[in-house]
Amino acid sequence: MRGNNLGGPDSGRDLTARREGAGDVVLTHFVEPMARPDWLYCVRTFGLGRATRGCERVTTEYSGRGDPARSLALLWEGRKEPTRGPKPGLSLERIVRAAIEVADAEGLAVTSMRRVAERLGVGAMSLYTYVPGKAELLDVMLDTVFGEEPGADDPAGGWRAGLERRARQDSALYRRHPWVLQVSSARSVLGPNEIAIFESSLRTVSGIGLDGGEMVAVVSLVGGYVRGAAQGAIEAALAAQRTGLTDDQWWAARAPLLEKYFDPARYPIVSSVQQSGAFDGPADGADYNLQRTLDEFEFGLQRVLDG
Repeated sequence: MRGNNLGGPDSGRDLTARREGAGDVVLTHFVEPMARPDWLYCVRTFGLGRATRGCERVTTEYSGRGDPARSLALLWEGRKEPTRGPKPGLSLERIVRAAIEVADAEGLAVTSMRRVAERLGVGAMSLYTYVPGKAELLDVMLDTVFGEEPGADDPAGGWRAGLERRARQDSALYRRHPWVLQVSSARSVLGPNEIAIFESSLRTVSGIGLDGGEMVAVVSLVGGYVRGAAQGAIEAALAAQRTGLTDDQWWAARAPLLEKYFDPARYPIVSSVQQSGAFDGPADGADYNLQRTLDEFEFGLQRVLDG
């Protein structure tokens, strides 16, 4: 019998959690520095959204926390460059691209103004000429990556094909930029690219007999499913790296021990499903958890679209 390997970082280290102030929960998790923060394990374990490296801080990041007037101006107007004088060495676009690169490579938790400045080879204070702070920078980062997505409202194939295209485009975006999943979807960025995606998605289901509320509900249902599935897929992909064990190794150590306790008479349906081969690994030797997660995404997406 196989199942999810939800193992996290080095279980031999001390793990404590405490609450700071009225909001954030701080998880002190003493682990060796990693290539990327192991925040997905913390999501599963603590129901939160972000963890930094080493001594990990876990909290859900929110968009729209900066000055609304400054954020919306940056999103919709950008920053006008001077037409006279020497060309500035920095630009809002360069800063945003550098921030996205840092977040892609190292995680959102370490994407500070100072870290972005280091990547650009400039002083941190020089960034504030272009963007007020990390909160406003995050909004522009999000809307920038949203701009990578093409429209999904091609009339070919009808509404179902359009929603499926949008789902696959969203899934691909999360794989390219997993840090996006660390930002709560409760509040929109309200940038031009995000609204364009929403417009395209709504156009896909317009004219098929739904009222406005139903159109929003359908689009939100598909988007929410894809977001949750993407978190599971990334977790599965990181399982071996974070635990030091492949799925086969994990099961090889436990299956003989489980046989001592597992009683088919007590769990007849589980036993029947196991004997049917439902938990067998892929024939091509692919990672079990990752392949299962991808297969479940395909199955679930079709069921969501079936209604």
